[in-house]
Amino acid sequence: MISLFVRSRKRENALPSGRFPLNYDIRTFMAGIKGLKGMRHIALKVKDIKRSKDFYQRLLGLEVVWEPDPENVYLSSGCDNLALHGASQASGSLSSAQQLDHLGFVVASVERVQQLESEFRAQGVSIVHPFKIHRDGSASFYCADPDGIIIQMLYEPHLSGQEIK
Repeated sequence: MISLFVRSRKRENALPSGRFPLNYDIRTFMAGIKGLKGMRHIALKVKDIKRSKDFYQRLLGLEVVWEPDPENVYLSSGCDNLALHGASQASGSLSSAQQLDHLGFVVASVERVQQLESEFRAQGVSIVHPFKIHRDGSASFYCADPDGIIIQMLYEPHLSGQEIK
């Protein structure tokens, strides 16, 4: 998830704090950094590649784009990339002291977030925090993947309506 406030390289677009306002289009900022296309890749260490691959394919509709060997698989929704690396192949060990707080997937509407929570529950997915409408008008719920990695399914008014190209 991209913070709604980012440090500005172009001071004329920034608030006095050096951050962009909430309604600032992040794509304009990123276009100012030569060659940067945004954050579209996340790599996770997982205990069981097959189980994790099934989870992300079945629940989130990600498709395999490359599977170089049994311990590595790359999936995509078409505009991003999720790499799954078996713990034996990943740098460092898989530990409970994971530094990642959660992954966030932006959803088109509040209603769709609610539908997804129901669908995930019906498939036996662990719901960590149930559906909630937040003070800023966003809405989300949190679930866990097979390795306990927390996933937020989020409607965010400033991001959910953007077309990703």
